[in-house]
Amino acid sequence: MTLETLAKDIAKSAEAEASAMVKAANSEAKAILAEANEKAGTIRSEASARTEREAIQIAREVVASARQANQKEILIARRKVLDETFQSTSDELGNPKLSGRASLLKTLMAKADKIGGNDYTIRPVELDRKSLSEIAGKRTIGEPIVGLGGFVLESPDGSVSYDMRFDTLLESTWSGKLAEINSILFD
Repeated sequence: MTLETLAKDIAKSAEAEASAMVKAANSEAKAILAEANEKAGTIRSEASARTEREAIQIAREVVASARQANQKEILIARRKVLDETFQSTSDELGNPKLSGRASLLKTLMAKADKIGGNDYTIRPVELDRKSLSEIAGKRTIGEPIVGLGGFVLESPDGSVSYDMRFDTLLESTWSGKLAEINSILFD
């Protein structure tokens, strides 16, 4: 064997070995790439699922928040209507030209007759002083009080009083009938 033949054999052997190494490296690179693609796919899938869950949760929270805001707005609007209705009723009761005012005062005076004797004092709302003077009987008409109408019936020693002012009656009736008022206004 000559040196030339030996060099060719070594070169062929080195070439074959290099080719086998390149082939093995390519095969390993393909396996690494496939594994990396599989891991990336899993990560993408998990991230997508997580993002989907977070989006659904955020949507639920936004819907719940919007519902709560709507309910608050509805409650505020209802409160405003109730306040306006109460104020309108108060304005009507405070009107000196209220239809049935004299009849209402007579009814209240009849109730006062059942509660206290002639020694009780009538403390009228100034608006109703004249009308109450005419129907008070033997009772004394005392100092005026503030209110929409009506009077306070006061015992001689001042220890007991019965509030028969329109404001007090309205507030009492309003509180007692608030559920019914709500039903009439909003159902």
